[in-house]
Formats: sequence, C-alpha cells, structure tokens
Amino acid sequence: MKYMLLIYGAQPTEAPSQEDIQAEMNTYWEYEKAVAEAGVSLGSEALQGVETATTVEVRPDGERVVTDGPFAETREILGGYYLLDVPDLDAALDWAARCPGSHNGNRIEVRPIQEFEAP
Repeated sequence: MKYMLLIYGAQPTEAPSQEDIQAEMNTYWEYEKAVAEAGVSLGSEALQGVETATTVEVRPDGERVVTDGPFAETREILGGYYLLDVPDLDAALDWAARCPGSHNGNRIEVRPIQEFEAP
C-alpha cells in the first residue's frame, strides 16, 4: 500500500548555522538511504520555503485568483514528503517515526494514497 509522509514543522524564526544545516541534512541522508535499501521508497522531495509559494483558486464564476504565499495561515509549514510503498499502516507509522522530520517538535502526517482505476 502506498502512503505519503508529509513533514510539518515550525517556520524558522532565525537562520540556522551551516553546522546545524549540515547535521540535519546528514540525518535525512541516513533516512533516505534506509528507505532506499528497504525498497519502500517511491520518491521524496524537500519543498522551498513558503515565501516561494503561489496559491491558485478558481471561483464559481470561473475567475482565476492567484495570490502569493500559502492559502492557510498557520504556524506550521509543509517542508517536504516521502512517498512509500509498504505493507500496511503500521509499517508506514514505523517509517514515519524513524524520519528526522518527526523529531524536535516537528510532526509527520501519514496518509494513504487514494488509487483509482482508469475508466
């Protein structure tokens, strides 16, 4: 079964040091290697900051409205994701707990992928 692990964390209030960035990246590289070696990784990406986001809304009258930034006002931001193919929810939760994105006050939302049969 396919699961999306959505990585949420607080918007940084100050720029981290290069050492902190490297230490964080090292934990992600280790996790990336683990999911690859386990054969469960279907993809993963980090997202650029919310300041680069653009939101599109099409109103009922067909008008397209484009605004800078994310739609929701929130203290947490979506920072990236992992798409995994694992046997069940328990396995997805185990991988989510191992992900660096679930540590240090951050959290991972685990959602099954909805699959549709083409007509």
